[in-house]
Amino acid sequence: MRVEILGQERRRRWRDEQKLEIVVSVGIDGATVTEVAQRHDVTRQQIYTWRSELKKQGLLPSSANAVFVPVDMNVVQTEVCGDRQDPSGMIELRLNFGRSLRFDSAVDGATLTRLIRAVAA
Repeated sequence: MRVEILGQERRRRWRDEQKLEIVVSVGIDGATVTEVAQRHDVTRQQIYTWRSELKKQGLLPSSANAVFVPVDMNVVQTEVCGDRQDPSGMIELRLNFGRSLRFDSAVDGATLTRLIRAVAA
């Protein structure tokens, strides 16, 4: 039996940098997984597979869409005290998927970072 391959091979090879760029582009300017997949001529499932692989390799954080914003705790404390009669010093941080984290305003940055990562995981 003789087999001939006509035309170019459809299978493409993607570098990790290209995969990461495509996966991270989901959500930018409201782009959905479907739109990004169509733009790059891949399937939606391929993007989900790449996302999982990149997380396992440590190239994509487990919460890629998380944004950390620096907060000046002195300003926060001053504003809380000025607005309330009984300041508790508690701060509530709302995370993805309806999760929230409440902590005392005196918590140090390193501990807070560990807490956020634990809750996000």
